[in-house]
Order: sequence, then C-alpha cells, then structure tokens
Amino acid sequence: MNSYTHGVSTTELLGDTIGANLDRAVATWPEREALVDVPSGRRWTYAQFGAEVDELASALLASGVAKGDRVGIWAVNCPEWVLVQYATARIGAIMVNINPAYRTHEVEYVLNQAGISLLFASLSHRTSDYRAMVDEVRGRCRELREVVYIGDPSWQALLGRAVPDAAHPELSCDDPINIQYTSGTTGFPKGATLSHHNILNNGYFVGELISYSEQDRICVPVPFYHCFGMVMGNLAATSHGACMVIPAPSFDPAATLRAVQQERCTSLYGVPTMFIAELNLPDFATYDLSSLRTGIMAGSPCPVEVMKRVVAEMHMAEVSICYGMTETSPVSLQTRRDDDLEHRTGTVGRVLPHIEVKVVDPATGVTQPRGTAGELCTRGYSVMLGYWNEPEKTAEAVDPGRWMHTGDLATMREDGYVEIVGRIKDMIIRGGENIYPREIEEFLYAHPKIADVQVVGVPHERYGEEVLACVIPRDPADPPTLDELRGFCEGRLAHYKVPSRLKILGAFPMTVSGKVRKVELREAYAEE
Repeated sequence: MNSYTHGVSTTELLGDTIGANLDRAVATWPEREALVDVPSGRRWTYAQFGAEVDELASALLASGVAKGDRVGIWAVNCPEWVLVQYATARIGAIMVNINPAYRTHEVEYVLNQAGISLLFASLSHRTSDYRAMVDEVRGRCRELREVVYIGDPSWQALLGRAVPDAAHPELSCDDPINIQYTSGTTGFPKGATLSHHNILNNGYFVGELISYSEQDRICVPVPFYHCFGMVMGNLAATSHGACMVIPAPSFDPAATLRAVQQERCTSLYGVPTMFIAELNLPDFATYDLSSLRTGIMAGSPCPVEVMKRVVAEMHMAEVSICYGMTETSPVSLQTRRDDDLEHRTGTVGRVLPHIEVKVVDPATGVTQPRGTAGELCTRGYSVMLGYWNEPEKTAEAVDPGRWMHTGDLATMREDGYVEIVGRIKDMIIRGGENIYPREIEEFLYAHPKIADVQVVGVPHERYGEEVLACVIPRDPADPPTLDELRGFCEGRLAHYKVPSRLKILGAFPMTVSGKVRKVELREAYAEE
C-alpha cells in the first residue's frame, strides 16, 4: 500500500465566516460562559462576548479600518486579544499576530512587511516595554497610523468611536483573515496568510475529534499569537459553544493548575514541556484536576512516561496528540480519543476529516510505500492562501497540485498513523546512508551524563558528511568524552550513525519561538 490517505467524513465542512459562526453560538447559548480571564476575574457570557465583539468591530470601522486592511496585535494572552481576533474577522480586516517575544528589529520588519495600519499592543510584560519599543520604530513604519494599548485610555478612546448598527462589509469565507509569521530558521519570518475557511474549519474539526460540546471548559495556557491558542483553543471553543479560560498572560504552571481547579476545566492544552513543568510542581498532588477529561498536546513528541502521568494523574484519559504547521491552519494529523498509549507517544495520529496526506520521496516527489520514510505533504481546505506578498516563497512550499510540502520526514504505518522522523534539512547523508538526527538524539538522551543533545551533519572529505553530537552535560564539571559516547552507542546503533565528533556546549542557539537553530550549529562547526 502506498503512503496516501484522506479523511473521509459524514460531517460537512463549515461554509461560514467566523463572524457568522459566532452569531450562531451567541443565538444558541446566550447565557453560557464564553470567556473567563482568571487573573482579572472578568467573565463574559456568549451574549456579552458577542456584544463586545460587535462594539469593537464598529469602533474599528469608525476608525477607518476597511476590509482587507491589516490590524496588528502584539500582546500576551488577555481577553482583549480574543475580542480583537473576532472583531477583525467580523469586518474582514486581516489580523496580524506578532510574537510578544519579538524585539524592535523583528516588530519593525513585520509592521512594514504586512503593511499594518493599526496596532494593538500590551503596555508591558516581564522585561518588555512595548510602548518604548513602538516609539522607537514608529517613525520607520510607513503605514502605521494608530497604536492602541490594552489597559490604557487609548483602548477606551477607540471604543468611544463605535457607531451602533454600522454597516459591515460583505465577506466571503475564503477572504484572508489572519497573517501568522512562522519563525524561519534562516532569514526573516514569512507571513502565512489564512482564511476564515482555513482556521474556522480546523478549529471545529480538532474540537469534534475530542467531542467538544457547550459543556466543555478549555484551559488555554498556550500563546494566542500561535495557531495552538487562537485556532485549536478559541475557534474550537466558540464553534462548539464551549468556554475559553485564560489562566495567565504567559505560561505559569501553578497558575494553569489553579485555573483548571477553580474553573472546573474539562480540557487542558500544552506542549510536552508545559505538562512536565506542571507535573513537577512540588505541590502538584494538592490540585483537584478531577474535572479534566481531555486536552491537546502538540509541538513536539511526548515522552511515554509523561503521557502515562498525564492520563493517570491529570485525569486526561482522552488527551489527544496533534501535528501540524502554521501554513496548514495548523492541524493535519491527530490521535483519537480511544487510541492506546503507543499510538499517542509513537505517532502523531492519523489524518483529519476532509484533509489528504501523503509521504513522498524528497528527490523525485513519488509517493512512497507505507513504512518508508519521505517528506510529509498535506492538501485540502487547511492549506494557506500563501505567504503574504511572497509568491516565490509560496511556490517553493505549495506545489502546482496544491500540496503543502511540510519539510518534515515521516513514515506512514499500515494503519494510516504517521511517525515524524525528523526535518529534511536536518537529514545527514553519510556515504550514501540517510541518517535521521532525531533517532540518534532520542538514543543519546538516555546517557547519564547528557542533559540535552542536538545532532547535526558537518562536511567530511570522504563520506560527504559526518555526525556531530552537540551536548549540554548534566554536570559541566564532568562532561562525557567522545570515547564514552561512542562506547555507549557501540553495538546498539548502526556504525554509520555513531557520532564521530563531539562538542560540549552551555546552551543551544534558539529561534524566538524556542526551536533550536540547527543551521547555526552546522555553520559554526563546519569549518573545524
């Protein structure tokens, strides 16, 4: 059998805009809670939330924001973020998500590249003074004409312009509604442009697969500026009449568990490191998490022991693993409620309804047999409209058949479940043998002297490339030697996978979104 599958479904795709879908939720569940902000204690029913979205939408129209205009949001998680998300969608303005970790250089690039005319921003968070940074770049941002700060008189001043019953532009579900910048590992980030149809359906079907209803209360400690928060969290909630619960402005393990306990949340989101931080709290056992039933873990593979504890100690028997990328709105593959532990930790699930996936030979584009590694490609309603104003980069990622090339190396099992084995650009080719760094990294994590490890290929005269292990030792005073490392691998890894070089480091170079910059490691040590 070849590695192609598509999600057959009797549940139809939604043909709505986000605004029309919210109207349906407001009409159906007006008195149910839609949004709770735990830090400030503020709460909204669906009727109240719908009214505030309408007020903000009207204020934006009165401020000269037209359909297709770009409205930026550079803020930590807060209720205003959610109001901006739905208000811009209601009038067809394109919301541009800006990572709160960005500094002046990056925010200036995004403001200009997207042509943002109105920016919403937090005042400050931790070490970031957003007003000072905006003041620094504002003169160099041609199209930026207004900045509104959340929690500042400028927010109220904007709302004061709202005109009741203002005429809204006519919208299509295929209109662009959102630009999300993906952290490029080389050069500036690219703005994935997404439509109502892309993200509303993705949020809806992710929620369907974990059986969301108006009874659910979803704790969202993951950032809204990313699809995980605003699509899998917010849009999954509002398309099912569920409640969005904000535990804190940015991730805080204790605040997250307090929110679950206090608000009786039924679902909890996070990347594996977030769940690990929660489980490792000294007072973890004192929290009442018995209301939890499900949740989503995504972003990277989940270690088996962590998954066992999440299911047993956090009561998340129906927890789901999701895989995707910003360019596909984001989710393409997801485990199901009744999948066993092995499928939840060994795979990233199977294809979502109405989506196609295949695994192809990266060199020829030919679909591979099941069980053979190749590049994962996905096609369907979820594929982005393109990178904002970058047609060449769009053509590199989305082929003429409308397949999105993920850049991930994967194998599809006989049962249609997919395993991710690494990134294509991380693959090492040594003497004609394909080596997947992830496999070696997973193996080396078990070495008693290794706290963290990244494996990259560096040039070699005879073999083309050789294997370099970059290691952060558990004890800097007692790092592993290359001989120890090789001895550990001997007889357990194929000889060509055994690292021939070792670098001891204190930290890895990272992107703003917390991914290791392997390209920098390769470049730094290629010359030696």
